[in-house]
Amino acid sequence: MDFQAGILRDGNAMDSLEKQLICPICLEMFSKPVVILPCQHNLCRKCANDVFQAANPYWQSRGSVISGGRFRCPSCRHEVLLDRHGVYGLQRNLLVENIIDIYKQECSSRPLKKGEHPMCKEHEDERINIYCVTCEVPTCSMCKVFGAHKDCEVAPLQSVFQGQKTELNNCISMLVAGNDRIQTIISQLEDSCRSTEENSEAAKQELCARFDALAALLEEKKSELLQRITHEQGDKTSFIQGLIRQYKEQLEKSSRLVETAIQAMEETGGATFLMWDRTIFSLPRIVEASKGGRLGKIESGYENMDAFSVSLDHLTEAVQALDFEPAEEDEEYFDGEEEEVEE
Repeated sequence: MDFQAGILRDGNAMDSLEKQLICPICLEMFSKPVVILPCQHNLCRKCANDVFQAANPYWQSRGSVISGGRFRCPSCRHEVLLDRHGVYGLQRNLLVENIIDIYKQECSSRPLKKGEHPMCKEHEDERINIYCVTCEVPTCSMCKVFGAHKDCEVAPLQSVFQGQKTELNNCISMLVAGNDRIQTIISQLEDSCRSTEENSEAAKQELCARFDALAALLEEKKSELLQRITHEQGDKTSFIQGLIRQYKEQLEKSSRLVETAIQAMEETGGATFLMWDRTIFSLPRIVEASKGGRLGKIESGYENMDAFSVSLDHLTEAVQALDFEPAEEDEEYFDGEEEEVEE
């Protein structure tokens, strides 16, 4: 029995049990005695008798000459055959009756449902009908007159109820309004987050475009300076190669003159020697040949390209010093946002 009572104390179990104890005819809890039909469904005896009487209007009493009757179970439509005793011949369901008794006992000890008036614990026959303002608890009139609250300040329960309910309603309104403001702030922050992402992406694209333009400008300037160096290189190498050709021509002439002079020196006969063309060994020819080292020359350091040296130190420092410049509007925006957060 204690085990059953422990099960019945559970709210869900009680509700489920209550549904099983409902008569399908009167839709109320079974009233004793409870009869069992042949199909094992249960009915109140009074409800079973009403169904039987409706199906057998000429059946009057157990002493009637009519031997019996029949009706259908309202739950499963199974046909129930009765003898001359009618519904009084059906077996009583004592188990269901005992369960109903246990259920009613447990219901008496369950907490009050919504709408039921609470009773005073100190005075069981007294309803709680006043409110102790001093102790801030509801109580009954007997507690005010003779009990623990006789020296306390009391007020009508309904007025305190209405006042506190109004106050709670105002608090709920304040909370709802506060939640609306918070939701508005959240929406604004979400919009700011999306705008920040979009603006950051635009700033990245603009920064990349500017650096790409700067890189293109540097590349163009580099090409220009390389062309100037190449042009200077071509001028100098052309001049030097022209001098090389002149010196080679002079060297070739002087070498032929030396060979001719050597051949003349090899002659042993005076007549033959004197028969050589004297114009070849004339003094002007020799003087002219000896001037080979007086052709054009290049100055010292002519091959250097120091004039095309470029210093990029200042550009390097400028690039290293590149940074974002905070706008005044942004600073004011941050100050305003901090004030709003503090509020």
